[in-house]
Amino acid sequence: MSKVLLKIDGRAVEAKEGMTILEAAQSAGITIPTLCHHEKLDPYGACRICTVEVEINGRTRYAVSCVYPVEKNLLVRTRSAKVDRIRKMILQLLLCHAPDSEQLLDLAKEYGADRDRFEQETSFCIHCGLCVRYCAEVKQKNAVGFINRGTKREISFVPELAVLECWRCKECFPLCPTSALQAAYVFIESLKQGDDSPALLSYNK
Repeated sequence: MSKVLLKIDGRAVEAKEGMTILEAAQSAGITIPTLCHHEKLDPYGACRICTVEVEINGRTRYAVSCVYPVEKNLLVRTRSAKVDRIRKMILQLLLCHAPDSEQLLDLAKEYGADRDRFEQETSFCIHCGLCVRYCAEVKQKNAVGFINRGTKREISFVPELAVLECWRCKECFPLCPTSALQAAYVFIESLKQGDDSPALLSYNK
């Protein structure tokens, strides 16, 4: 596999062809914040907190680093005034849904994000998709997924699968940046006990 030479924050970085900017940065010990990325999962680009500034042939744009492939002579800036403003706004929007998430609050402190900037619509889920993708891609069980779209989107468990798989697995729990899955586990436990449940068991509030 051929090599690609690029610069990240002024440092020359040699990456493998097909790598993303995020992977190249990580290989060089350069930190870019992420919320929806996991090394075992396909790139997703949902949270966009890993947005960076890229420049090629004198043209600058902003890109989601976990899905943007490396290019020869690409210049990448992981921090800039504009990048920090983008991340600040993203964090303020996410904090509307998960205002007590320690991971979000730590990032908010770094980027000066105001937890109360927007009206709270607490759902505890920021739709990073880590639990859904891990269950599908790694465990290959598909016991949890998303239903609905837009503002009505939420995590849902398939009862007949969840009652058999989730209670003894829970591998997706530590992946959740808001700890919503631990709360959702109460629902799974109720299924195991034989409580009446809807066709899809969801966790939104």
